[in-house]
Amino acid sequence: MSAVSPPRTRGRRTTRPSGDDREAAILTTLEEMLAGRPFAEISVDDLAKGAGLSRPTFYFYFASKDAVLVRLFERAIRAAGPGLHQPADAPADNPARAWHDGIYAFFDALRPHRAVVLAGLAATATNAELRQLWAAFMAGWIDYTAALITKERHRGAAPDTIPAHDLATALNLMNERVVIASQGTQEPTLPERAALETLAHVWTTSIYGLGGPPGADAEPLVPVSTT
Repeated sequence: MSAVSPPRTRGRRTTRPSGDDREAAILTTLEEMLAGRPFAEISVDDLAKGAGLSRPTFYFYFASKDAVLVRLFERAIRAAGPGLHQPADAPADNPARAWHDGIYAFFDALRPHRAVVLAGLAATATNAELRQLWAAFMAGWIDYTAALITKERHRGAAPDTIPAHDLATALNLMNERVVIASQGTQEPTLPERAALETLAHVWTTSIYGLGGPPGADAEPLVPVSTT
């Protein structure tokens, strides 16, 4: 009697990554590399290899490494967009708390993608798409801030001094310089916590005058975590 051969077990077919997976791998690779290397030192070959793809496959998803940075940058700043981290109105009992927490929340939203934001800002000088994204982002925050200042003036909490939009523009541009400087390597700068506390003080003093906003002394302004 001939021996019966054991049945063959067919191996499970390896699931091939989808187009979305490959695109996500490229994005993840760049963000991880930016944590330790300047964008200028990262090549398409680096990104393709890091994502486990060939160079031609990389170009199927992105036209250039700059296009990858644009996608990451847009995603990062969208998470910190106006209105997402502040109330529509400053609470009447303690508006200082609202402005203070809003500045911290803005920074907290950018912190997880700090390397991407810094790389994107550095590239705005040569990349028009990045420059337009940041300009639109800042314009949104300026308009949002101006609307809140106007509401505070209408309810009699803040003095009607210089135009609200002008004040909002100056305050937001100050945020951009001080906060980004505190996260980069340039000098002079301030430690992160000192930078944010200083910004909060300048904002509330500028909006409400030297006396400060109503309720400013009602409770200490304990900052949210910056770790």
